Amino acid sequence: MASVPSLASTVHQRLADALTAALPEAGSADPLLRRSDRADFQVNGILALAKKLKGNPRELAAKVTDGLPQGGEADLIKEIEVSGPGFLNITVSDRAITETLAARAADGDRLGVPYAPDAGTTVIDYAQPNVAKEMHVGHLRSAVIGAAMVEILEFTGEKVVRRHHIGDWGTQFGMLIQYLIEHPHELDHKASAATDEEASGEEAMSNLNRLYKAARTVFDADEEFKDRARRRVVDLQAGDEETLAMWGKFVDESKVYFYSVFHKLDMEIQDADIVGESGYNAMLEETCSLLEESGVAVRSNGALCVFFDDVKGPDGNPTPLIVKKSDGGYGYAATDLSAIRDRVFQLKASTLLYVVDARQSLHFKMVFETARRAGWLNDEDVKAVQLAFGTVLGKDGKPFKTREGETVRLVDLLDEAIDRATVVVREKDTRGELTEEEIAERGAQVGIGAVKYADLSTSAARDYKFDLDQMVSLNGDTSVYLQYAYARIQSILRKAGESRPVAHPELELAPAERALGLHLDQFAEVIADAAHEYAPHKLAAYLYQLASRFTTFYDQCPVLKSGVPADVAENRLFLCDLTARTLHRGMALLGIRTPERL
Repeated sequence: MASVPSLASTVHQRLADALTAALPEAGSADPLLRRSDRADFQVNGILALAKKLKGNPRELAAKVTDGLPQGGEADLIKEIEVSGPGFLNITVSDRAITETLAARAADGDRLGVPYAPDAGTTVIDYAQPNVAKEMHVGHLRSAVIGAAMVEILEFTGEKVVRRHHIGDWGTQFGMLIQYLIEHPHELDHKASAATDEEASGEEAMSNLNRLYKAARTVFDADEEFKDRARRRVVDLQAGDEETLAMWGKFVDESKVYFYSVFHKLDMEIQDADIVGESGYNAMLEETCSLLEESGVAVRSNGALCVFFDDVKGPDGNPTPLIVKKSDGGYGYAATDLSAIRDRVFQLKASTLLYVVDARQSLHFKMVFETARRAGWLNDEDVKAVQLAFGTVLGKDGKPFKTREGETVRLVDLLDEAIDRATVVVREKDTRGELTEEEIAERGAQVGIGAVKYADLSTSAARDYKFDLDQMVSLNGDTSVYLQYAYARIQSILRKAGESRPVAHPELELAPAERALGLHLDQFAEVIADAAHEYAPHKLAAYLYQLASRFTTFYDQCPVLKSGVPADVAENRLFLCDLTARTLHRGMALLGIRTPERL
């Protein structure tokens, strides 16, 4: 496996060398290379440099140009033009484009993408449902964005440790456990559901829902039961064996349900990566002691608190982070701070990435600052980042609810997406080439892909409208458009018969071939950006542009028509093949399938 330097990075290096040679006094100046619509690249850095050296920018540009070899058949740069007050417009040679793409194509599944030189260990906290509660639309974004970031970071060589910080602890378990002790068969499964993951997951959730409602009714109406439930909380926190065993049943039953939902989302969740709130219970007291002894946390009205100069309530008084309540109970902050200690000192993380709703930003800002003051985080060796995401809205632009004003169940949403997508797949299969089984399989891949892509193609911090009609549309910026582009290329490659995809660097390229080729060459840089900025939407945007450029190329450059010279056909098939491989790899990093036939 060899990483392939992009044309942009090679041109950048040549320019930097030419700048240094022409102007030794400038040191290592950045030429500020950008993609351009006037040529392949534009250099903007000479203006600032001329100002700094009190020289004429056009003369300086000419001097740099003289130091660059250009125009030779085998050379990288075909043409350089000095324009305006001292910009350089650079056009690379067709040969350089094709040779670079051929090197990418020869690098197997990595397509010439290098490993990050500064790779470390990232612990990523995402997909955090609550035990004994149904997953709703609000759980979608953390799961989808987190899973994409795991894939992107791992592809760049980062060691990634997944953590699902499920809500599996709290006073509500007293009520639930007490009810289950008094009604021991409430969570039993029918034999028929045990073999089917989806049925089993649905049954687990309906058992939990029914038990929760029944327990709540008794809790609200029966004072004696309420007392028994409260005593049960004390038993749970004290580690009583029978109570913990019953609590474990709720956790296990919830996992059966979680796994069925994540399976539908085409996401792999490993049991070892689920470390809920309860996983840090043994550390809470020590965390509080460390904070108090170091003076990071102080007692205020009996509670252990951390104060911040810039966090104040509406009354102008400071709003503290409460680590331990005055009644001796622990706040969420104690759990989150204990998790930071575990991830930094046990898991040896260099980055902690939290894929959490933007509405929790203040809480995490305070938690991270507390951990910095305690010396557990510092921005040199180990940093914490919140990848904050916005809200899922309905078509009306308000938070997504059912007609009755209820939160939308995640399973219902995914089922509807699959149903809509299945209709699209069936309608497009005009020749009846797919079996019913294949239509159902493709429907799931297109439907789930549509949901994920709608989420990932929006910058995480922004809210987005959940509009299934738009999501499963064949036109526009949708995963369906990308999946059909991929399937169309596979169809072209199948029909090519004797013709094989072969790069021909000696050929001149048509404008649409150049545009597609230059875009294919940017894949590695986009991956690096998406990883560095925790921005999967940058990869989604790149893939959409890739499919669009392919559409233009296919319209303007015949591939399999009679009369196309054999070497031109082979080179165009080569561009088709590399486009398909790049789409397939990029979509896989976003967690989206690319069916071979649609």
